[in-house]
Amino acid sequence: MRKRFVVAIAAAFAAVAGMASFERQAGAMMLGAALDARAGLDRTASLGDGLHVGLCGTGSPLPDPTRAGACTVIIAGKHIFVVDSGEGGARNIVLMGIPNGRIDGVFLTHFHSDHIDGLGPMMLLRWTGNGTTSPLPIYGPPGVDRVVAGFDAAYALDSGYRTAHHGPVIAPPSGAGGVARPFAIPPRGSNDRVVVLDADGLRVSAFRVDHGPVDPAVGYRFDYKGRSVVVSGDTTTSTALVAAARGADLLVHEGLQPKLVKLVTAALTRRGITGTAQITRDILTYHASPEAVAREAQEAGVRFVVFSHVIPQMPSRMMYPAFLGDARRLYDGPIMVGEDGMMFSLPPGSRGVEFTRLPIG
Repeated sequence: MRKRFVVAIAAAFAAVAGMASFERQAGAMMLGAALDARAGLDRTASLGDGLHVGLCGTGSPLPDPTRAGACTVIIAGKHIFVVDSGEGGARNIVLMGIPNGRIDGVFLTHFHSDHIDGLGPMMLLRWTGNGTTSPLPIYGPPGVDRVVAGFDAAYALDSGYRTAHHGPVIAPPSGAGGVARPFAIPPRGSNDRVVVLDADGLRVSAFRVDHGPVDPAVGYRFDYKGRSVVVSGDTTTSTALVAAARGADLLVHEGLQPKLVKLVTAALTRRGITGTAQITRDILTYHASPEAVAREAQEAGVRFVVFSHVIPQMPSRMMYPAFLGDARRLYDGPIMVGEDGMMFSLPPGSRGVEFTRLPIG
């Protein structure tokens, strides 16, 4: 009996050891397959000419495991730009199969933390992703030089480590960090736009929006080969936005649903979290509701509306109708709640907007 018991124990240990060995081999095989499918993936290579808009971050400062911070990729022909650089946005760009090393510049709408706190990874991945010898251009209204200088200072030691470790071919010292490209913005109350960039058929113009007490704050319009995209940045209702979005093919607009935010406030108040509850009351005054955005889009003749920077968190798509409220009744075009990984394509010579999802999980 004792001998059979010892044999059984030995067989069990052998089975466990065999299972462990199999799991190691299986894990390595799975990683290899994933790397073959995704390492160095460039989904832009198959994109036709035109404007393409990728949502690399549709969240807000409110923690949401399904959404990175504010981040929108704009692809115009062979050029790649990013509007805002919230936390997790640079990571999502990689996962979407868009080469960080080819990013030509970042446009900041304003300097709230959730729109800039991903600049460090954005600069690093662009630098080391292509061995670039010049820093990342970062466009923004007055104050952008202070923001960029702060990030450059914070990452100076890290940049030195990267070059020392990987060498100047992979991490050229001259390519580290960012370089500020400030521009003047129209005065308060003006519906004018200023041209920020005009090259290779792409024109990027900026317009003032109302996100007070945050000032300056701007939105951007991208025009390329007869197609147009407007990114609102953070704003309440704005006549300047309506003017800038006139006839645009796609409007990527922030959205806050007051009815749902009030539920958040009530829950926080019940738990005695009074400080955060006050913040959720305050944010009602400087964001736009989906209904307000729908009215503005209708007035401007926008062809397609996508909400980003959605507030509050919505972990289930079943919540989207509650977020949109009456917006569909007020706007007669397509309207969607944006999610990380969504891609919209606007081919030249067309009025269509093609939609797909890029896997980021």
